[in-house]
Amino acid sequence: MPDLATLALFCAATLAILLVPGPAVVFIVSRSVAQGRTAGLISALGVHAGSLVHVAAATLGISALLAASATAFTVVKYAGIAYLVWLGVRKLMRGGGGEEIAEMPHQSGRRMFWEGFVVNVLNPKTAIFFLAFLPGFTNPAAGPVAGQMLVFGLVWVVLGMASDGTYAMLSSALADRVRRSARARRRLDVGSGLVYLGLAAWLTAEKA
Repeated sequence: MPDLATLALFCAATLAILLVPGPAVVFIVSRSVAQGRTAGLISALGVHAGSLVHVAAATLGISALLAASATAFTVVKYAGIAYLVWLGVRKLMRGGGGEEIAEMPHQSGRRMFWEGFVVNVLNPKTAIFFLAFLPGFTNPAAGPVAGQMLVFGLVWVVLGMASDGTYAMLSSALADRVRRSARARRRLDVGSGLVYLGLAAWLTAEKA
C-alpha cells in the first residue's frame, strides 16, 4: 500500500489535473445544461465508470499492449471518433421546434450513463494517461505495484466524481433558463452537437 505522504502527493496532482476543464468536463457540462443536474451527474457517473475500465486495464497491463500496438490504438481511437461524430450529427439534425415552450426531449438515465461510459472507454488517450500517470507514484518496496496502481486509480475516480459532479451541479443552474425558450433549446442542441464534433476533432488532431 502507498504511504500517506505519497497518497497526499497523488491527490494534489490529481486535483490539479481534474480542475482544468478537459473534454470530459465539457461533455458533462453540456449534458447538465441541456437536461439538468441529474443528467450531468449521471453522465459524470458514466464517464468515471469508464475510468474504472482504464484503471483495471492499466493495472492488468492491457494499456501497455494498447500503447505498443499502433493498430490497436488506431482502431480504438477512430471507434471513439465515429461515436462522437454520430452524437454530434444527431444533435445538429434535430428539428428546431419553433417558438413554443415545450419540454426538452427526455433521455433515460441508462442512456445518459452509457453514453458517458462509451465516450470515456473509447478514448485511448485516457488509457495511455493512466498507464503513464499511475506508475509514477508506485514504489516496489511498498508492496505489489499492481495493487498500488489499483489504489491510486480508485482514488482518481473518487476525486474525479467529486470534481465533475461539482461542474455538473454548477452548470445546471442554467438549465431552467434554457428550458423556457424553444429557440434557446435549439441553440443548445446546435451547441451540444458542436461540442461532440469538437471532441471528435480534438481526438483526430491529437498525435498518436
